[in-house]
Order: sequence, then C-alpha cells, then structure tokens
Amino acid sequence: MKKFFLVCFFIVSAGELLAILLHLPTVEKIFKPGIMATLIGYYFVSNESRSQAVLLAMCLSLIGDVLLMLQGSANSMFIFGLGAFLLSHVFYILSYRQHTEKNETGGLLGIQRARFAFPIILAGTGLIIVLYPFLGDLKIPVIVYALVLILMVINALFRYGHTNTLSFWMVFSGAILFMVSDSMLAINKFLAPVTHSTFWIMLTYSTAQLLIVKGLAGHTSRD
Repeated sequence: MKKFFLVCFFIVSAGELLAILLHLPTVEKIFKPGIMATLIGYYFVSNESRSQAVLLAMCLSLIGDVLLMLQGSANSMFIFGLGAFLLSHVFYILSYRQHTEKNETGGLLGIQRARFAFPIILAGTGLIIVLYPFLGDLKIPVIVYALVLILMVINALFRYGHTNTLSFWMVFSGAILFMVSDSMLAINKFLAPVTHSTFWIMLTYSTAQLLIVKGLAGHTSRD
C-alpha cells in the first residue's frame, strides 16, 4: 500500500505541474488537493506508530491548499489559508520534537545552534523587511506566519544528531524547500511577478511535503 500511495502522489503531482504549464485551471484544481491526500494515505500506512501531530499537520496543509485555491481576489480566504498553514507548521514543529532521540551528545550545542540557525533567521527576517511596505492590511498575519515558518525550519535543523542521518536530511531539506516555496509565493503576491511562479511554487511545495513526511516516517535512532 505504501508504494500505491507513493505512485499516486507522483502521478497527482505531475498532473498538477502539467496542468499549470498547459494553463488548465480546472484540471489544476482537481489535482492540487490530491497532493496532500495521497501523502496522508502514504503516512497512514507507512508505520503503525503514527503521530497525530504529523497527521494534523498534513490535514491542515490540505485545508490550506483548498482555501488558497479558492481565494480568488478575496483576502479573507487568503488569511484563512495562511492560518491553516500556520497551524500546520506548529504541528510540524511538535512532530519534529516527537521524532527526536533524547540524548545529551551528538546534536548541535550552544554556539553551533546559533551559527547554523543564523542564515535561516537572516533569510526569513530579510524577506519580511523587504515585503513589509507592500503588505498593507496583511502585515500582522504575514509577519506572524513568517516567524512560525522560520521556527519550523530551525526545529528541523535542531534534529541534527538526534535521529538517523537520512531522516534528518530529508526533513531539513523539506523544511528549507517549504520556506523557498512560501517565499516565492509571498514575493509573487506582494512584491513582483515571478516567472512561472505557480509551477515553481508547487514543485518546491510538493517536494517539501514529500521529504518531510518520508523523513519523519523513517525516523529511527541516530547512526
């Protein structure tokens, strides 16, 4: 069943990207919810010790996808979609902490944490500063969302040394790609159009979700 859901995920993701390139909005709306739906199925059958935090994070991402898909020109739907993804990141943060081996050695300590977290904080806050004059009435929700997103990526980083190598790199790479995807979305919406923005946003987003989910499903003690 794992392979079935994984194959379905790749088919749905490819269909979504193809629909974007061919400018088929109706087809795109059919495939988009399937991205998270197939990943939810994959995670559900991947192991018996399922984390409710991971499932909630994925379900909220699915809700966020649908709300952003329906937003049109209404900022209210955008805010609801933003809220769904914000909660999704909160549950991903909780799931990162659950999928972490509790040990006193092997992880990042003190100055190492600060050194490796700094580029993430700098990139996230730098984008906030650039976008701030263009956010209008959405300043507060966008800033709050961005800060939670930064925390999500940092918590993925702090799993280093507290899980196996593959799980760490898959989750951390997925978190970074999530940040890249959301950054492109924000730049395209508030600052300036990004060429083929929807394609690149969905490519990085779907890859991010896949890496995070597979990385968490593959968590074991560190090597």
